[in-house]
Amino acid sequence: MGRNVVVEELKQKAVEDRSVEVVERKGKGHPDYIADGSSESVGRALSKYYLENFGTILHHNVDKGLVVGGKANVTFGGGNVDEPIRIIVAGRATIEVADGEKRRQAPIGSIALGAIKGFLNETFRYLDVSTQVIMEYHIRSGSADLTRVFKDGKNMPLANDTSFGICFAPLTQLEKLVLETETYLNSNKVKKELPEVGEDIKVMGLRTGKSIDLTIAAAIVSTLTPDLSHYLSVKEEIKNRVEDLATKITNYPVRVHVNTADNPKEGDPSSVYLTVTGTSAEHGDDGNTGRGNRVNGLITPCRPMSLEATAGKNPVSHVGKIYNVLANIICDKIYKEVPGIREVYVKILSQIGRPIDTPLMASTELILEKGKTLRQVKPDVETIVDSELANIRRVTDLIVDRKAMLF
Repeated sequence: MGRNVVVEELKQKAVEDRSVEVVERKGKGHPDYIADGSSESVGRALSKYYLENFGTILHHNVDKGLVVGGKANVTFGGGNVDEPIRIIVAGRATIEVADGEKRRQAPIGSIALGAIKGFLNETFRYLDVSTQVIMEYHIRSGSADLTRVFKDGKNMPLANDTSFGICFAPLTQLEKLVLETETYLNSNKVKKELPEVGEDIKVMGLRTGKSIDLTIAAAIVSTLTPDLSHYLSVKEEIKNRVEDLATKITNYPVRVHVNTADNPKEGDPSSVYLTVTGTSAEHGDDGNTGRGNRVNGLITPCRPMSLEATAGKNPVSHVGKIYNVLANIICDKIYKEVPGIREVYVKILSQIGRPIDTPLMASTELILEKGKTLRQVKPDVETIVDSELANIRRVTDLIVDRKAMLF
């Protein structure tokens, strides 16, 4: 079965040349990110358990996650979470394994709850997982014959869905700015120097012509914020720091707006963006797996995107996960290694039951630099696409080892 690789030129404006561009990133404390992170932490923990105990990653998909917001009472200098955040992860996993004459059980419950707890403790500084979060798993059982699994494992995995993955390169100035703004505000450096800044940070970028507006929602930790004056000084420091960061990333003028829904004239804690835990999930904001960032960490309405949730899917045969990661890898490699390409888009379409290294279609679309022709670049592009598909199994290791961005 050959690889259906198509390379063509796009005759359209590059995103950077368009009049309007919109880009969003939901930071690591956002409820949608929490849902993604919870699902993926369970999926990764299952993969590692299966590898350690059975020598191979068994079937699982835990890509259905829900974050139900709690209820909090916030004051300057304090506050309480009165009703806990509820996190639910659902899906399928291999629970029983036939190993010769033996039947072995996988402790799915302890794996799932331990993984979610570990993710939350790694993500948040001021969220007490034992008292402020209720964790649930609803994972239906499946079974496997280990002898057959090992036999099948020698062959190329077969796609377990008809789906597609898509990505692009390079990032525009606005895309870089949005991504790096959230990364910076959630960095260890900022958390040490400005600990009042919580983990729930959302960045929305708008470029109109050659000017940018960044709207940032940053949850401020109430216990570290004694009064309104302190709160406003933290907001101003965020604004100043992001303005300074922007000068290192873009040559466009950037206007930074922080917590624009605040009404400080009221002077009441509820009139500004204060949180006890550093996330809006403590007070009614909900989240779903797959509603957040795409595989390159951004939400980009000016680009083609997949609506597939990468989080929680198995990293062996679920093309909704591995094809998105692979498309990102291929795009970056083409842009870096093939001269004369301004933008590259890769779309990989599976067909359920086909080997994952021979998709139904691998489409590469190029916007070329002036003076370059498709004939000049096409052979190198085809070689990269074919080579990366042939080595697709390495994507599984990148995902399990947390070396691939997923959301």
